[in-house]
Amino acid sequence: MSDTDEDGLLRLDGVARYLQDVGTDDWIESSATSDIIWIVRRTSLRHADGARWPRYLDDVTLTTWCGGVGAAWAERRTNFALDGQLLLEVAALWVPTDVSGQPQRMRPDFFDVYGDACRERKISGRVSIPEIPADAKYQPWPLRAADLDIIGHVNNAAVWFAVSEVLKTPLRYVSVTHHRSIERGDDVTLASAPGRLWLVVEGTVRVSVDYEVT
Repeated sequence: MSDTDEDGLLRLDGVARYLQDVGTDDWIESSATSDIIWIVRRTSLRHADGARWPRYLDDVTLTTWCGGVGAAWAERRTNFALDGQLLLEVAALWVPTDVSGQPQRMRPDFFDVYGDACRERKISGRVSIPEIPADAKYQPWPLRAADLDIIGHVNNAAVWFAVSEVLKTPLRYVSVTHHRSIERGDDVTLASAPGRLWLVVEGTVRVSVDYEVT
């Protein structure tokens, strides 16, 4: 119930929590390198044509796999399905880090688990920061202690709370890109314009969002 809105539809921050939990479970069950912490850099979601949006009490199946790699990142793809019908398709760019948050190169045991087929599709880790237009609207986005994760950053799913503050589901498409982390004590402003959102700290874009409504 805490993941759905007043209409019973799964909120975007609820989607982000499911993605995070399923990805973590898959990594732990793989028995791969245990000291790696994966940090999401970009998450792109597409609502399948003609499908309805997940809602309260739906028995949704999530299927996840590696969609490709780069030198120090990997793409995790995840499908949401209900009774065999595809609802949502998600592609997330994840960066492996050590416990201090320092990025690590892809290790051999990753391919022992996910297979060499991952190497065949090269994923770009390049992200660009879209400019905030002069007519964008601004509002404060206060941080909470519960937003922080084990490496002291605002958790990915908590960032999606800001997206849910402005956008209601269903959406045709939404993509969230993390340019820099948001940390305890940051004074965060949420900027919005048609089709775009930004989380800004001291004039610097930390997170940018692109979206298309249905």
